[in-house]
Amino acid sequence: MRGVLLLCYACSLLISIQALGRYRGLEFLEPCSRHDPKLEACLAKTANILVEHFRQGLPQLGYPEVEPIILDELHIALGGGPNGYRAQFKNITARGVSSLRINGLRTRLSDDEVQLQLSFHIPKIRAAARYRSSGTLILVQASGAGDYWGEYEGVKAKVFIRAKPFLVESRRYLRLQQLKMDFTVEDIKMGVENVRDTNSILLAALNLFINTNSQELLKEMKPDLRRKLVQVMSSFVERLFAQVPYDAWVTD
Repeated sequence: MRGVLLLCYACSLLISIQALGRYRGLEFLEPCSRHDPKLEACLAKTANILVEHFRQGLPQLGYPEVEPIILDELHIALGGGPNGYRAQFKNITARGVSSLRINGLRTRLSDDEVQLQLSFHIPKIRAAARYRSSGTLILVQASGAGDYWGEYEGVKAKVFIRAKPFLVESRRYLRLQQLKMDFTVEDIKMGVENVRDTNSILLAALNLFINTNSQELLKEMKPDLRRKLVQVMSSFVERLFAQVPYDAWVTD
């Protein structure tokens, strides 16, 4: 009798170990049926569950901590000629991204390809960076170096993902083929401080201009920023797809 119990225990332990290895500790993911008429709502719910767990970190995917999101460098250029404004931002850290909520999901599934379009909202992102600039903004001399800060409220983004299924030991996984994204920001507050060789009057004038024209400045930063964000998101999606089988998301 004891031998039978030990055998049952060993079998259950083996099954648990296999499940853990298969999902890498992501057993909270609930797959959605491909034939469910509410498939897109189900996938959105699953994605939001993943995001909620992601806020506390997912060491099983190589993310013991989620924030800050770090970007190495961004550039901005306004105007031409010798007095055109140029700025370089380094070691950008952003906090608040993990509070995102997916509020829309569209999908097209076939045996050869998976397409997803996600819409999500982030209440507020706080960013900080070191910056160096040269040139003139309107009539304000903006050459110098110091600290940049920014608060971005009401961030809305859309992400398009295209992936292809493939087999590994009879299990289906996804391989990322394309990722595109775009975003808008409702309200922006930003400025510079601790600027060397700049008096308080010029610094106040510079920050007034920056905040008055924050949406235009974001527009100039957007191409470089979007390219960096696509790199960060692509890396995360590739890692997720490589470790979590397609069957954990969608079942036949």
